[in-house]
Amino acid sequence: MKNDLDFYKNIYKNRLPLTELLKDESLFSSVPKNWSIVITDIQNSTDAVAKGFHNNVNLCATGSIITVLNTLKSIDKSIEIPYFFGGDGSTFIMPDTLVKPIISALNNYSTHIAKTLKLNLRVGFIKVEQVYNNNITLRITKLRHNKYLTTPVILGNGIKYAERFIKNSFEVIPNIKGQNIKLNLEGMECRWDEILPDESSKKVICLLVNCDDENKQAEIFGTIMNEINYIFGDLDNRNPISALKLKLNTSLDKIRKEMHVKLGKHQNNYLINNWLITIFGKYYFKFFKAGKAYVYKVSQLSDTIMLDGSINTVISGTEKQINRLQILLDDLESNKKIIYGLHTTHASIMSCYIQDRKEKHIHFVDGTEGGYTSAAIFVKQKIKDLANL
Repeated sequence: MKNDLDFYKNIYKNRLPLTELLKDESLFSSVPKNWSIVITDIQNSTDAVAKGFHNNVNLCATGSIITVLNTLKSIDKSIEIPYFFGGDGSTFIMPDTLVKPIISALNNYSTHIAKTLKLNLRVGFIKVEQVYNNNITLRITKLRHNKYLTTPVILGNGIKYAERFIKNSFEVIPNIKGQNIKLNLEGMECRWDEILPDESSKKVICLLVNCDDENKQAEIFGTIMNEINYIFGDLDNRNPISALKLKLNTSLDKIRKEMHVKLGKHQNNYLINNWLITIFGKYYFKFFKAGKAYVYKVSQLSDTIMLDGSINTVISGTEKQINRLQILLDDLESNKKIIYGLHTTHASIMSCYIQDRKEKHIHFVDGTEGGYTSAAIFVKQKIKDLANL
């Protein structure tokens, strides 16, 4: 059983380009049957984004990840699990033994979010064994992007199946009797301004690509990532989070929103102390060597590409580059190999989980005006149109 608990922890960190990783499916391992997929999803997130609450949607999704990671840390600091940020929700893969306390903590967080942000965060899970019983695969490996950032990479339709199953069968799961897991959002921070691309001619692109053919996923995703590299450059060149453009928002309103979500109440000490820290941080990041090093790490630790059985990426590029990419995407889609959604906007937004400022900080990136959620609207409409043919 210990081996299963350490399954993800023991996966080798592949130090090669993503395009090369996708050429060798032997580097991927099937997730153990005694693990589960846990999903959080904001109900009617499209409506919330349309009403201008995209920052709340992002903050809610970020908080669900922080809730899980803090709960996991309180249970066993040595266990590692893969997770994915989706803009309007999040996905986790974990041993079955962790599901009950994690679901309990997420339901507690869901209640908190309903009160503070007036959003309905749905929570559910499905056993990996059930996914396999439906002849669907779920294979995983790790990709080391740089010396600071390593992320999971998934092939197979396991997560997409889990999302459909859970969204169709969501039920409110009460907190487990005898367990009183308090809300723990320690480390949540949301203090960056909207982040503009490093050149005025560039836009921010949120791209979602689905490929339902499990046998062709690696090949097709590799083709698309090759084209992205060719058109936009490598990860550093297309990263929408430029250290030169990072700027703290020092307004009291920004800190007040973070406090409201994190604590669920007004607390003068929190508001004033963190406001003063943020004002100092503005100068610390600009003039101090250690501050400049931290800002550089933020750009390196920003998760801007996810492969969870689909491609989810936020990149920056010019209109000409976007049009060139769409030529390939349209061709693949017309040949029924993929379905994609693409949302362009003027800037990125970023929320953060800060465990310590030296090494352990994680940054979740999306586009403004809905980002991933807006891109997903196109995917959902295309799937609906195909079903009606």
